[in-house]
Amino acid sequence: MREVVDGVFELGIGYVHVHLVITDSGVVLVDTGLPGKSARIGKALHGLRRKIGDVTTVLLTHHHADHTGGLAEIRRRSGARVVAHRDDVPYVAGAKQHVVDHPIVKIVGRIMGTPEPATVDDVVHEDGTSVLPGFTALHTPGHTPGHLSYLLDRDGGILFAGDAAAGKRGGRIGSTPKMVSDDLDQQRRSVEKLAGLDFDHAVFGHGPALTGRAVDAFRAYAMTDAR
Repeated sequence: MREVVDGVFELGIGYVHVHLVITDSGVVLVDTGLPGKSARIGKALHGLRRKIGDVTTVLLTHHHADHTGGLAEIRRRSGARVVAHRDDVPYVAGAKQHVVDHPIVKIVGRIMGTPEPATVDDVVHEDGTSVLPGFTALHTPGHTPGHLSYLLDRDGGILFAGDAAAGKRGGRIGSTPKMVSDDLDQQRRSVEKLAGLDFDHAVFGHGPALTGRAVDAFRAYAMTDAR
């Protein structure tokens, strides 16, 4: 686990990141990682002199299993409210199943396991919704129909990009694997939308965080690689 900026911690669980944000009213989790791995979150919280019961809110970027795997258990143990976009809620709640007809994805899915369905308490219907003091939910579809990124008003702006983009070495960003995104053109447009904002830092579901004018990496990608 590493502290990206003051009070924002990045925890690696296998190949995916969970982010813990310390606020005056408790701990906010952005995503919950792989199924069966929520003990890693508890251990990380213990290292911060916190516990699962201190988690007040879980902000979901999207419904994929590597981001919602620990959700049901964390919600059960903490009583935290869960936030997600309306288009991804049916998958989180178990009313719909995410099926990708790709052999590699199928194998990974069998190894990873299926998340336990969980209730979403606060459903985001509109882009730019303030979901918590300081947190704005941005609808960035493409990877999934209801993918959300979150912009936190702290230290010059911190973007929680989820899987709208991936962090790359050398202060760059790139795309997530094509076979796991629903609509690549829409995902490119979402990156262009994020490039039009202003933020100094960005963290991702996959890949290293960017600190210091992180938005410039989004703008460079939107102008070149995303075309």
